[in-house]
Amino acid sequence: MVNSQDIKNGMCIRMDGRLYFVVEFLHVKPGKGNTIMRTKLKDVVDGRVLERRFNIGEKLEDVRVERRPYQFSYAEGEHYHFLNQETWDDVIIDKKLITGVEFLTEGMVVDVVSDASTDTILYAELPVKVVLKVTYTEPGVKGDTATNTLKPATVESGAEVRVPLFIDEGTMIEIDTRDGSYVGRVR
Repeated sequence: MVNSQDIKNGMCIRMDGRLYFVVEFLHVKPGKGNTIMRTKLKDVVDGRVLERRFNIGEKLEDVRVERRPYQFSYAEGEHYHFLNQETWDDVIIDKKLITGVEFLTEGMVVDVVSDASTDTILYAELPVKVVLKVTYTEPGVKGDTATNTLKPATVESGAEVRVPLFIDEGTMIEIDTRDGSYVGRVR
């Protein structure tokens, strides 16, 4: 158990039978009345963010979480097989628990966050930026570099990304996995 005044960003708490990560907190002392903690909490399962106020001294159940590197092996329908980098155990993670799953390629290492007390996997997270090879895109035309126009391109993971016109097939590009946007060309 933890007191509400000890809340910090990134902390995981159990509330109403669900797990939440603290995204933002603010210690508020109104002119009249008791001091409160105003927080923004992100649901671990569905990603919804809610605002909640806690009175100072209120007890909350904190959850100890662990982040471990896992290497992606293969996909089998909606289930993805990962290899624990420390114990070499095969772990199956459901597709909906993986953020940025469309950019996942064989052998990629992801961070898997789990509840330390029950060993329940909460979610798997790809690195913020990944480098992938463009497998198909329409060819660029000379002189197309002056405008800010984007065209669709398919990368080696099978995902479609909007890229500038000067990007050709075989080019290595960097992609932000949070929103699927093109970051830059890798030389």
